[in-house]
Amino acid sequence: MTTTETERRPSGYALGHTPEEYERLRGQARVWEAATGRVLDQVGLSEEASCLDAGCGPGETMRMLAQRVGPGGRVLGIDADSSIGALAVEMLHGSGHHQCAFHAHDLTADEPVPGAPFDLVYARLLLFHLPQRVAVLSRLWDAVAPGGHLVVQDYDIRAISVLPDLASFSEVGRVITDAFGAAGADVYVGARLSHLFAQAGAGVPDGTDVSGRTEPFGTGHLFLESVFRSVLPAALAHGITTEDAAAAALAEFDRDATRFAFRPMLWPLLIGAWKRRERA
Repeated sequence: MTTTETERRPSGYALGHTPEEYERLRGQARVWEAATGRVLDQVGLSEEASCLDAGCGPGETMRMLAQRVGPGGRVLGIDADSSIGALAVEMLHGSGHHQCAFHAHDLTADEPVPGAPFDLVYARLLLFHLPQRVAVLSRLWDAVAPGGHLVVQDYDIRAISVLPDLASFSEVGRVITDAFGAAGADVYVGARLSHLFAQAGAGVPDGTDVSGRTEPFGTGHLFLESVFRSVLPAALAHGITTEDAAAAALAEFDRDATRFAFRPMLWPLLIGAWKRRERA
């Protein structure tokens, strides 16, 4: 690991804003594309609808929304990271999705959501990172048009495991979990969505969805290793691990992925919830 890789970052978003992290987010989005499509189909998103992707990241879900609403629809992505938003819109316009736009916006600020109201307000893996998750969810609910839907998908990472367990796997998981916690994340927020909807004023969700993924450790370890590398600067800054300990943990982790390549590995659960705003 180089000095650049382990550069300290202040507390806050634990994953950083590097090209490698952007590519990891794209890959993660593709893994969950079918699960997100299933939830979007549950709420019946129609052509020419207006959509908000809150915390849009690299724009993979914006693409799915654009495909569903067609050229007559509207898809706005918002994210606090203006760099990733600009890249997302460039990619989307290059693919012909000119109904997509981006607005740099910090959802934790006490301001209305830009461009509201929307027929669909969507957020995936957003509340996970935000200590102000109830206030943010309340703002997202306020941005839903009458007859529209709020849809949220988020992680509960308790499912992450390899069977039988390995010490290297446990150590990598510990560093990741503690780094997220130190940055104010809620690593079980997916399981709390129903309660959060109620706290935010939306009421009990109309429906929920739980998605999982399993694969051999020999390939699945790459997911955890990429997350480990992304959170490592935060973990170092908070004293959760050291550079030497992290290097040793990753080396053992990689050796175990070769030695025990066919052990089953579970990803985190992606839990979804949705609510329709009644017409006046």
